[in-house]
Amino acid sequence: MAEIHELTAIQQAEAVRRRELSPTEITEHYLTRIGRLNEQLGAFIAVAEESARDQARKAEEEALSDTPGEPPPLLGVPIPVKDLDPVAGMAYTRGSALHADRVADADSDVVAELRAAGAVITGKTNTPEFGCSCYTENDLAPAARTPWDTSRSAGGSSGGAAAAVAAGLAPAAHASDGGGSIRIPAGACGVFGIKPSRGRVTSGPTKPDFTGLATAGSIARTVADAALLLDIISVNRPGDHFTAPALPVGETFVGYALREPGRLRIARFGTSPVPGAGVDPEVSAAYEDAAKLLVELGHDVEEIDPPFDADLLEDFALVWAGLAAAEPVDPADEHRLRPLTRWLRERAADSSIAAYMRAAGRLQNAGRAALPQMLPYDAVLSPTVAKLPVPIGHFGGDPAEDFRRMTEYAPFTSIANITGQPAVSVPLYWSPEGLPAGVSFMGRPGGEPTLLSLAAQLEAVRPWALRRPPVW
Repeated sequence: MAEIHELTAIQQAEAVRRRELSPTEITEHYLTRIGRLNEQLGAFIAVAEESARDQARKAEEEALSDTPGEPPPLLGVPIPVKDLDPVAGMAYTRGSALHADRVADADSDVVAELRAAGAVITGKTNTPEFGCSCYTENDLAPAARTPWDTSRSAGGSSGGAAAAVAAGLAPAAHASDGGGSIRIPAGACGVFGIKPSRGRVTSGPTKPDFTGLATAGSIARTVADAALLLDIISVNRPGDHFTAPALPVGETFVGYALREPGRLRIARFGTSPVPGAGVDPEVSAAYEDAAKLLVELGHDVEEIDPPFDADLLEDFALVWAGLAAAEPVDPADEHRLRPLTRWLRERAADSSIAAYMRAAGRLQNAGRAALPQMLPYDAVLSPTVAKLPVPIGHFGGDPAEDFRRMTEYAPFTSIANITGQPAVSVPLYWSPEGLPAGVSFMGRPGGEPTLLSLAAQLEAVRPWALRRPPVW
């Protein structure tokens, strides 16, 4: 019989419904694994053992009750939350030592939906300070590392979530993505991640929508598990600036993950839009391998030019700096922030409101210009990032150099954040040395169903969840 952590989230939920596994048994299993492996992986900033056990006991009572009707879809299944979202009664550091002792007094709306679905929230996954970087290193916890080689980064900013899922510390995880922060770590850790369309998931009740770059999403070992989390968190609230078209009545994202996509027209580009940012040979090999597989599956694949060019780098950097500056910090504490965070906030402070507005406007107009190039296609294929997982310490040091290295490492992912398209990272390829290299697909706005069906088709012929990293 498979061990609990080898089961998918959907299988665990079904086992709870059949009373073959208890929520307390599942939770204890994961807490034990977290206690054994977290130190070397840096997956969690905080583990909520007492709270998780209490949630599991309540889930068990519900599972054993004779209440009529279907139980919640994740009843008794452990799901951690990235520490950029508040969970009532748990640590809420946002990856910063400034908030090392802060405890949230309320749930975000996304967390409330996970609770209502019966999830057991085991803790807060690791994230860089304020989610500012594409690697997960902070002053609170060990660096998040890919379980395929713990000398290398798990990526970011959802690095802790991806490391946890890849190493079997959670069956699936909440994550978020403002410039690739779901897809980058999913690619580095050999798991599946989906960034939904702009407006698919509320950021309420307290997090502003700002420019619509960022959204919550999910990371999982299987497409169906990620789709289930997306079904659960896809809600809108009054006051949201952005909303996405609802699914047809009676449809679910899980349902789309269980059906064939049909013959698709897929565009592809493998050249970095960032000048001087080459693509590793093994990453290019992963990209070419994916294109070949798509053709073998009967899809039409066509080459296109990258939808954006380097002209947008400065605009994106300024808007990103504005997002870093939006975090309230006492001026007396600014010196305690990490160098990259300080540098971004100083850049924002040195810029005018007019410059920020012009940059945000140019980003939106660039998205308007780029989308017509992509809309004729059902999906657009590219590498997820330009490099295999990089060593811990590859980033850091001088902040300007740090930011340059980040843009060269992840030149592809921010396109979908600018346009608001849904995008996924799919783990189809491992290098000869055993490192994962994900490939990414962008869909039409509102096109998560096609992306999920396509990813599930690829998963069926390349069942990546059967692979086991060295740390497992």
